[in-house]
Amino acid sequence: MPKSSKVTQLEHSNEHVTESVADLLALEAPMDYKSSQMSMNMAGGGPPPIGKPDISPDLEDGRPAWNSKLQYILAQVGFSVGLGNVWRFPYLCQKNGGGAYLVPYFILLILIGIPLFFLELAVGQRIRRGSIGVWNYVCPRLGGIGVSSLMVCGFVGLYYNVIIGWSIFYFFQSFQYPLPWSDCPIRRNGSQAIVEPECEKSSATTYFWYRETLNITSTISDSGGLNWRMTLSLLGAWIIVCLAVIKGIQSSGKVMYFSSLFPYVVLFCFLVRGLFLKGAVDGIAHMFTPKLEIMLEPQVWREAATQVFFALGLGFGGVIAFSSYNKRDNNCHFDAVLVSVINFVTSILATLVVFAVLGFKANIMNEKCVVENAEKILGYLNSNVLSQDLIPPHVNFSHLTSSDYAEMYGVIKIVKEDSFAQLGLEPCLLEDELNKAVQGTGLAFIAFTEAMTHFPASPVWSVMFFFMLINLGLGSMIGTMTGITTPILDTFKIRKEVLTVGCCIVAFLCGLLFVQRSGNYFVAMFDDYSAGLPLTLVVILENVSVAWIYGTKRFMQDLEDMLGFRPYTVYFYLWKYVSPVCLLILISASVVEMAISPPGYNAWVQDLVSYTLSYPPWALAMCFALIIVAMLPLPLVFIARHFNWISDGSNKLSVSYRKSLTKEASTLEDETRFILGKNPSEAPSPMPSHRLQIGNDTCKFQATKHVNGNVVFAYYLQMPMSDYLL
Repeated sequence: MPKSSKVTQLEHSNEHVTESVADLLALEAPMDYKSSQMSMNMAGGGPPPIGKPDISPDLEDGRPAWNSKLQYILAQVGFSVGLGNVWRFPYLCQKNGGGAYLVPYFILLILIGIPLFFLELAVGQRIRRGSIGVWNYVCPRLGGIGVSSLMVCGFVGLYYNVIIGWSIFYFFQSFQYPLPWSDCPIRRNGSQAIVEPECEKSSATTYFWYRETLNITSTISDSGGLNWRMTLSLLGAWIIVCLAVIKGIQSSGKVMYFSSLFPYVVLFCFLVRGLFLKGAVDGIAHMFTPKLEIMLEPQVWREAATQVFFALGLGFGGVIAFSSYNKRDNNCHFDAVLVSVINFVTSILATLVVFAVLGFKANIMNEKCVVENAEKILGYLNSNVLSQDLIPPHVNFSHLTSSDYAEMYGVIKIVKEDSFAQLGLEPCLLEDELNKAVQGTGLAFIAFTEAMTHFPASPVWSVMFFFMLINLGLGSMIGTMTGITTPILDTFKIRKEVLTVGCCIVAFLCGLLFVQRSGNYFVAMFDDYSAGLPLTLVVILENVSVAWIYGTKRFMQDLEDMLGFRPYTVYFYLWKYVSPVCLLILISASVVEMAISPPGYNAWVQDLVSYTLSYPPWALAMCFALIIVAMLPLPLVFIARHFNWISDGSNKLSVSYRKSLTKEASTLEDETRFILGKNPSEAPSPMPSHRLQIGNDTCKFQATKHVNGNVVFAYYLQMPMSDYLL
């Protein structure tokens, strides 16, 4: 050993030193481990590199595993492909430039979607724990990331299952002909029969949704008591979810075979049927006609980034939880690209279906408009308000087409310019009907249901549609519940079945807030405030903790060790620079948008139908409380661990990692003996050869040098726990 080496110098020093094993090895002359005495005493021919445990966690820690790769992919697809693909993406396409919207969406999918999805899959698969355990491993002081993720999952699960409950109600209502939302109800007033005024002001489907289904109150302050039909539907939804996840992935994995694939069958059926409907081509052409000038607006890019973000389920913990049940050498890069592409293609397919059907609906509404206004014109002709000379000779009122009406409307508007407004005629343009953008519940429970009433055999299509919504929601709820239960099961010793049933019971009781008559207002509140800002912050911290705290180079090396190949270099720059910048811009834009848009909700009032109201002070406080409560674990855990008030969570290691730590500690001891020139066959020291302290911020090993049984010197090798674990 060279005289100038640090270890040799330490033998003649009484100072206590703190060095990493990597530093000590780096300062020594190169050694051939294969020919060393230590290597001859090891079965593997050399010390295994730190961070690469040579054990099979599937066999040793008893952690459940997916039965097949297909089951795992379907679970990830079922979680990421949800209701938003059907009722949010088409709306954003229509609102933000039609086909032009696909350009920023695809660019942002490449820049932030796939890289961050790959990152979550990789850390979950490598560490094999839920969201809390993963971020405790990577950076204990940022362990609040997992807790915030779990809380957001809880908030979202509460109201998301209410939507499944609504779908269950409509599903059972669809088993009748005609469909109950086909026509406005008739009210009897003595011998006179009149149409329900509230329905006449809106439409049959709108009335059925707000009055028959929700029986909604006029303000959020008026609870109106529980809606017993919605309460039973919510109970049914939670029973279904509980049965699906009660055995963990052993039960949910089997459910995914149906719940993930059935929606595609329905979408293809609707697409084929929709293409043969009158006006379907008009709807699709309107949808994909690019409006390039809109594509350059910042709002379009912000909404595209938000949709990419939530479409893949980033930050919820479900992605990490699902991937934690994989084998450690699974090709998660392929999975990330595959699931992202499937999600994107599904959004395109759903958009085709939605606008084929809405084009059909727009055509029907346009024809209805033409008929109603033609009757007005006939009345004006009979009363001599309008002259017969204003009607083109080829116009036949018995078979009036949209083009004939448009021509007649244009002539009357020019001739009667001064008194035209008093006539009350409408232009009846198909474009205007197609531009009526709807999203969310307005699309699923109003616009789409209205279109299906005009289908032949409408109950069959209605049953298929709402059964599809139930399955889409169920797939997302399974991922959300897994994101809640997996971190808890990893942290505490509790029976899986007991935890699942307990979570479902508590969630049902809390969900009663959403099945009051005013419950729809709370669903909108939770949808707007409980997830957006907190999840964006969670994903930013996930990215920063891996790329900047743990280190992108080390992470890339870990991926190479785990996958057997090195990921593309572009991921290094995306994780380190591009994604953090994009996310910071996104969260800044979200905060600005929240600041300039006053919080409010769309109320349904019997006399005025629908208008926007501001939240009362208590509801406004509730909005901001949702954001604060979801983000509160981040600073609390950071402060608590900074001052060592709580452990870093490493005492909760899984069995496989405890065994790997023991093996690596033993390997490190052999390396230390080798550095100091001590043979493993020498007599044992009266002092402990190494000491592993789990639960502190560092992992310490005590090494000693002996000559004839006497201690010559002793020192500690110390490294950060996060360095050692990964």
